[in-house]
Amino acid sequence: MILYIKPWCPWCIDAVRWLEQRGYQFEKSDVLTDPVARARMREISGQALTPTLEIPSGEVLADFDTGQLEKFFETHRIAPR
Repeated sequence: MILYIKPWCPWCIDAVRWLEQRGYQFEKSDVLTDPVARARMREISGQALTPTLEIPSGEVLADFDTGQLEKFFETHRIAPR
């Protein structure tokens, strides 16, 4: 899964911490320094807000907090690997 972030974004920092603390494997992609990542994030989410999470099944969670992230993982039955 790919987590699109802006490094200074407090919700991004919380999302990274939440995923790491629970043992999730993910790729972090900085949309401020990577124009390809920024374009991909806009393509899949229709907006420019972070954090945005893309999972392998194609589902996307955009502009979220950790409570919404937890619910998304529960709904999609995504467990740490």
